[in-house]
Amino acid sequence: MTPSAALPALCSVGFFARFSYALARSPVLPLFALFLGAGPEVIGITVGISTVTGIFFKLPAGAISDIVGRRRMILAGLLVFAFVPFLYLLVTDYRLLIGIRFLHGFATAIFGPVAMALVMDLAGGKKGEMLSWFSSLTIVGTLLGAPVGGFILNGATPEGLTLGAFQTAYVVSGVFGIVSLLIALRWLPAQDRPAKPRSVKEAYRKLLSGVREVASDRRVLITSKMEGLQNMTVGALEAFLPIYAVTVAGLSMFQAGLLWGAMILVTIGVKPLMGRISDRSGRRPLIVAGMLLCAFSFAAIPLLGGFIPLLAAALVFGVGEALVTSSSAALVGDLCREKNFGAAMGTFGTIYDIGHATGPILAGVLIAGYGYLHSFWIMAAILLLAVPVFTMIVREG
Repeated sequence: MTPSAALPALCSVGFFARFSYALARSPVLPLFALFLGAGPEVIGITVGISTVTGIFFKLPAGAISDIVGRRRMILAGLLVFAFVPFLYLLVTDYRLLIGIRFLHGFATAIFGPVAMALVMDLAGGKKGEMLSWFSSLTIVGTLLGAPVGGFILNGATPEGLTLGAFQTAYVVSGVFGIVSLLIALRWLPAQDRPAKPRSVKEAYRKLLSGVREVASDRRVLITSKMEGLQNMTVGALEAFLPIYAVTVAGLSMFQAGLLWGAMILVTIGVKPLMGRISDRSGRRPLIVAGMLLCAFSFAAIPLLGGFIPLLAAALVFGVGEALVTSSSAALVGDLCREKNFGAAMGTFGTIYDIGHATGPILAGVLIAGYGYLHSFWIMAAILLLAVPVFTMIVREG
């Protein structure tokens, strides 16, 4: 199969897989934990535990794909997407829910970095553009999955929900996971055939060699940290922009939702174009410009009141996010040897997850102690301080 045919197939797989995963996550997962009697702390653990899976297993998954091949690892991840949702049908206690959620996290921990590595294998000189298209389509799947999950629960109050409603949601999630698996079995290319190690010892040595080469490259780590830091502010906005908009700026819940939705939509719309520009004109300038846009718009939010000013800040932040995310993963790919794309994307994904997990926690601690203004300025300053470090250490070409 040619790359031009394989890339759309991989994008379709990513769309349905992320749709399945999002449908199982929000708002279904926290409401299910609440239904089972979990308190706020346990609900937070339940929602966040799958990110912990990614932090620990994305790097090994990506590195292993360099040895055994991308298709095998992608199929392994898709098996989790397809069949773990049906395990939720066994849940009657929130402790079991946490365990299954941790297991479900292996879906994205395996699929995410390996799929990105396969995109780079196939994209040639269009890494930025193709990674941006793949990322944008998976984000669309994520955006659509959440409201479908809410629709299945049928808008009932927590007191009116039944176990059957949650079970229906997880069956639908599993069905779409199976769809992604079937598409992959039919359409994903099987041409990536790394040289088979002669022994387990040799395979282990190759695994460690790839991880060591990637993890010792300061340019890869710094570039990955740029997206990790940017994603830290995304996580902070995900948790606290709606709260700020309603409790401080006086907006309605609907307007607060529009702010987040507009930010995501502009990111989706701009990313492929920015990826194409980064392929032609270089990635560093876009990453720097994106970090600056994110930092200043993030810092401006606690100074603003009213829907239109906050919407403008959210849109600028979305453009900044598109600039960073369209170029950072592609730059990591440029800096690595092709045989280590999997390890590189695993490292990238691990740092990305750490940033996303840290954002809400750090923002919550800072806001509790210093309020919105100083907290947002501290986090914006972290982004600004990272820019000169990046420009001094990372060079293209």
